[in-house]
Amino acid sequence: MKNHLSTYAALTLTMLVWGLSFIGTKIALGSFTPFVCIFLRFSLASLFFLLVFIVQGFPKLSLEQHRKLILTALFQPGLYFAFETIGLTYTTASTASIILALVPIAVLILAHLILKEAISGYNVAGILLSVLGIILLVWGGSFNWSWQGYLLGNLLILGAVFSAAFYMVMARDLGKSLSSLQITGFQVLYGTLIFAPFFFYYLPQVQWAQVSLHSYGAIVFLSLFCTIGGFLAYNYALTRIEASRASVFINGVPVVTAVGAWFILNEKLTLLQMGGGALVLLAVFISNIPAQSKAYSAQEQLP
Repeated sequence: MKNHLSTYAALTLTMLVWGLSFIGTKIALGSFTPFVCIFLRFSLASLFFLLVFIVQGFPKLSLEQHRKLILTALFQPGLYFAFETIGLTYTTASTASIILALVPIAVLILAHLILKEAISGYNVAGILLSVLGIILLVWGGSFNWSWQGYLLGNLLILGAVFSAAFYMVMARDLGKSLSSLQITGFQVLYGTLIFAPFFFYYLPQVQWAQVSLHSYGAIVFLSLFCTIGGFLAYNYALTRIEASRASVFINGVPVVTAVGAWFILNEKLTLLQMGGGALVLLAVFISNIPAQSKAYSAQEQLP
């Protein structure tokens, strides 16, 4: 029961900090270009994990484990952030939000094909309800759906969907032999190396004298809470429940973003958006209804 509560507490924490990350990113982008912002966020997190590994001793991993960790980092944060960042320059945010709501569906399919995870009616119902909730959440605000004229951007966002799905499935697989700390630490370290060339390319565009304290604070928040805390919590959950069930929590991220923007940025939140958000949260609950006895096998109870 204790492990059950800790798993869902970790998923809830992830949903909260990743939801607020969009607000933090919006603030940070007031002074930094997208790839500089991403690199600074992950490089600070890398320093934390390097310190932890120096104190505890670097894990002795096999070449195969390093290969899987590099591939995981390539998908998330690598390809995911690249596809999402570039894609948003060619399509609308509302369209992107709906396409990204397909992540749990992609995870459900990949987890079934690769990890042989069973597909239950609760999984399907919860995922479909969450997608409907996202549509209502976006529709209740400044809805602007269009595929025509935004083909490249929409395809790039679809790339982000499958990048996120592959990350979740691979992290779930790595969780059978590695701790969430090891997975997250190397994922962040390798991710920082992936973004390093982009950082140096865009670095001359940063006007350091004009960077605000709010932007520096946002980078620290993104690094400590969204990268270190968020990825640690989510990878921890992936070692304990099926990837398809954990992925539905990701569709709760826009709900947190909408509510956070309402409080922090004074953005409007309509009744339709509130209804959509409530539907997403209901979907998260439904998708995780299956008996606890099936959710936790002896193999999943890692120390």
